[in-house]
Amino acid sequence: MKKSLSLFFFLLVIASLQAQQISYSVSFPNITHHEAQISLNVTGIGTKQKTAVFRMSRSSPGRYATHEFGKNVYDVKAFGKNNKPLTITRTDGDVYEVQHTDGQIRLEYTLYANHPDGTYAGIDATSIHFNMPAAFMWIKGYDKTPISVKFNIPEGKQWSIATQLKPTNDSTAFTAPGLQYFMDSPTKIGSLTWKEWSLTNPSGKSYRIRFAFEGSSSDSLLTAFTNKVKRITEQSMAVYGELPDFDHGTYTFIASINPWVKGDGMEHRNSTVISIPINFDGNNELLDVFAHEFFHCWNVERIRPKTLEPFNFEKSNMSNELWFAEGFTQYYGDLLTERAGCMSEEDYLRVMGSLINTKVNTQGAKRFSPVEVSRHAVFVDAGVAIDKSNYVNMYTSYYPYGAAIALALDLELRSRFNNLTLDNYMTAVWKKYGKTEIPYNVDGLQDVLAQLTGNKQFASDFFSKYIKGHEPLDYAPLLEKAGLLLKRSNEGKAWVGNVQWRDGANSLTIASNTVNGTPLYNAGLDVDDQILSLNGKPLRKQSDLTELLKSHKPGDRLDIEYDHRGSKTSTKIVLAENPAFIVVPAEKANAAAVEFRKKLLGSR
Repeated sequence: MKKSLSLFFFLLVIASLQAQQISYSVSFPNITHHEAQISLNVTGIGTKQKTAVFRMSRSSPGRYATHEFGKNVYDVKAFGKNNKPLTITRTDGDVYEVQHTDGQIRLEYTLYANHPDGTYAGIDATSIHFNMPAAFMWIKGYDKTPISVKFNIPEGKQWSIATQLKPTNDSTAFTAPGLQYFMDSPTKIGSLTWKEWSLTNPSGKSYRIRFAFEGSSSDSLLTAFTNKVKRITEQSMAVYGELPDFDHGTYTFIASINPWVKGDGMEHRNSTVISIPINFDGNNELLDVFAHEFFHCWNVERIRPKTLEPFNFEKSNMSNELWFAEGFTQYYGDLLTERAGCMSEEDYLRVMGSLINTKVNTQGAKRFSPVEVSRHAVFVDAGVAIDKSNYVNMYTSYYPYGAAIALALDLELRSRFNNLTLDNYMTAVWKKYGKTEIPYNVDGLQDVLAQLTGNKQFASDFFSKYIKGHEPLDYAPLLEKAGLLLKRSNEGKAWVGNVQWRDGANSLTIASNTVNGTPLYNAGLDVDDQILSLNGKPLRKQSDLTELLKSHKPGDRLDIEYDHRGSKTSTKIVLAENPAFIVVPAEKANAAAVEFRKKLLGSR
């Protein structure tokens, strides 16, 4: 009897799920004015549930702050069977309740979109770009219901569609297994040029890598650039020893490189959207974003923080692990570009110097741990606010901060443990959390490091000091192992601090916050103060200051006169040396150091 009842209820649930369907239809009758007409049809809604809740998202995969996508949705209407108008109530800025009785709702609305990038959407007579959370309303409580979408391409357009959604026999129709995958599937519709190659796992299974390009380029230039991207994908695969098992056997680079997009790069499970607002020239400087985003198909898409699972589309998503998910990916983005032969060693050493300066010289890294700055992403990750902040004195981005920690760990592993590198660590994390798709936390990452090195104390100390804490890191001895030196970039030169300046007719204005510990900050000057003179000499332009400092040295004590909100003030300022570092090769590196550096930077 119990078995019969269990089977009955199981079949009832299956039948209910099969009856539930969500389908979108997208048309562009007013494409010239950046509008789309979107119809959302839901069937199989339980009739006991008299109110259905529809909403726009407030966050987007790959973004962690809040974004008010609902502001660009209007003319919202609802219908039941036989086009019967239904009562619709707007209960919040982006939330709509629909009263129904027959288990079927068709919601229709107009979307305005004119910001094509990795976060928002863009609709134009020349191109259509959908980041799904910025475009598609959804019904609450039906996250697991299969979704289909039909894009009605404007008549006369010979356009193709790039997306990670599952294709159907209709080239303009696609499906997704549920809300999470659908919202994670950006879609580009336009005049696309396609390139393709394959990569094969050690198991023998091959995957198709597609490059969907929107821009102006000769075939030879685009082919040459695509070949560089291919080398980067090969070097990325070499880190982990295998590719992820891409859904539908395909990964797609969706790349819009033209003046009409906004700059962005955004990772997704089986694709990336890259938008760069320039005329495409095939320059190698474009490649690091391709390397960064492709590396994400392991790190963050499958090696997934618990704090991001499941992704919440209704609010910001705070995470403790972005220093790893984004920061370690940032480290590999540049490193893999260099390993692929697309960045010179000299340029890569400049990257190293920049990362070290992030850890050693920025105020956020001096005050807060990588875990703590990761949590601040809910405010800074393309989040919009109009009031002023003091970020230069209390925040350091988890991108370069995490990358600086990755550099230190890579050098530490290579120095302290035979034949261990950060590649080995990433592979170990992949096997434990990525390939299995078991979400991780910070302690889990520490455990993997302990298991890899066989040294729990090393792992505990490293995480305690540099991940959960913010203790100083001494990079100089680590760099020496690679035959590299850490030097001051402006040794012996006088400096007042790094700020933005605004030239004026009678003064030189400080246009950004002064930084704690710098001469300007210590002298009591801050943003919007107007410097009238330094050492008795009038200042009007930044070049005046640059020229004056040439005749002084660190430690000099000078008179400074400035205007603060209409009040003239005089004080003393003590010049200092710019603390910024650069990384340079040692003139006489020994053979062991040369080999160390070769293993770090050489292709796999």
